[in-house]
Amino acid sequence: MSEAPAHAAQAAAERPPAPHYEPTLASVRTHPVPDWYEDAKLGIFIHWSLSSVPGFAQRELDIRDVMRTRHRDMAPLSPYAEWYENAAKFPWSPAAKYHRETYGDRPYHAFQADWEAALAQWRPDEWARLFRKTGARYVVLVTKHHDGYCLWPTAVANPHRPGFASARDVVGELAAAVRAEGMRFGVYYSGGLDWTFNPTPIRSAGDMVASVPGGDYPDYADRHVRELIERYEPAVLWNDIAWPTSRARLWSLFADYYDAVPDGVVNDRWLTLLGLGRILRFTPLRAVFDWLYARTIRGGGGALEPPLPPHCDARTPEYTVYPEAREKKWECVRGMDRSFGFNRTSVESDFLSREDLVRSFVDIVSKNGNLLLNVGPRGEDAQIPEPQLRRLEWLGAWLERNGEAIYGTRPWKRAEGRTSDGLSVRFTSRGRDLFALVFGTPAGPEVVLQDVAVPPGTVVEWLGVGPVAARADGGSVHVARPDGLGDDPVHAIALRGGA
Repeated sequence: MSEAPAHAAQAAAERPPAPHYEPTLASVRTHPVPDWYEDAKLGIFIHWSLSSVPGFAQRELDIRDVMRTRHRDMAPLSPYAEWYENAAKFPWSPAAKYHRETYGDRPYHAFQADWEAALAQWRPDEWARLFRKTGARYVVLVTKHHDGYCLWPTAVANPHRPGFASARDVVGELAAAVRAEGMRFGVYYSGGLDWTFNPTPIRSAGDMVASVPGGDYPDYADRHVRELIERYEPAVLWNDIAWPTSRARLWSLFADYYDAVPDGVVNDRWLTLLGLGRILRFTPLRAVFDWLYARTIRGGGGALEPPLPPHCDARTPEYTVYPEAREKKWECVRGMDRSFGFNRTSVESDFLSREDLVRSFVDIVSKNGNLLLNVGPRGEDAQIPEPQLRRLEWLGAWLERNGEAIYGTRPWKRAEGRTSDGLSVRFTSRGRDLFALVFGTPAGPEVVLQDVAVPPGTVVEWLGVGPVAARADGGSVHVARPDGLGDDPVHAIALRGGA
């Protein structure tokens, strides 16, 4: 049985009185980004639904390549395995070919039996311990993806596919396990797409916007999210694609969420697209929209960033890192390979290397971001694949030595720099302490941090090694390179009192 209701009662009893939010945009905009989210830096995303049973997507093109060069076929050629049901609807797609050869004419919804049978091997406590050891401070579970399958025993019946929900409370069990390990728990919900309500195949970005269901779906989605809030009090309320109700109903939902979870976080994918969706039902207009969308992606260097909604606590660019620090809190969301859902065709070269994983994480943190790193478990046995486990281990080992330069920090006056011998540097700060994170292992007897002025009395230390001699020289700091520095992709120098 889920421990989530007991947690909710305890949390409510311990929580101090919070401001009451009115169901207006002006009121919800007064909600501050909570300190815990600013401090956390690392979260774990989990895409694990029926699509993880076939676990297939083309892997030759990443998402940016598809959007730049094949934007009219964006969805059937997506490298995201969680889009399998939609991709397989196009007879010419790689997913359709795989489905015919592997499953014949078996319908997608039949994978429910396989996925639920595999829950006998699922150990949520083991997952939670693994995520804590990785260094994550919060976990966000996909509770319903675009296929419409729910990972909790919802009381909100699906009128188009009865019983399309797990009888086992996967959401509640994982919430309890995550919180027992001292982490925050959040929920993802696909508000913009539900293929049990609108099964029309999606080919392009314009098709996607036009596919946001109407009719009885807005009430269904609103009731679902309110149920998730009431049962599990999620620390993060993470919506995807769009939101199907009016803005007035959305402000009411946000106000009620913030009243229930004052230190909660909402992401930026709640844009209400009712008007645009109606316009794009006219097929000729979609071609224009798709062309403009592809041109935006090309012109933006491949940045996948949702449109800015009237209100959010954090931005969520996808497989994207900004070139500079941002004032608005943001969260990079990405898989370890080219997919969020498990893709059994991925090979080692598709995954982030140890160097790229650690360096991109440091870069994100220096620019006021969090990393929401995705895990895609297998559907046939409810296990996390070994290539993903290895990368979680890499990140955890690095954070164990260098976490002081990450957790609870804020951007410094600039994010980037270089040493005198050309190594890239990222900066973070906490109070009067400055942290310089050096990409690569210095070859010489010292590291010279350029354009870094520190006050007298600054104590300098290589994290994981210990204090070293250092001297200021004009606008630079000369830091002795210690023995035993190791081969970490990034080495952190603490200048205590140096900010």
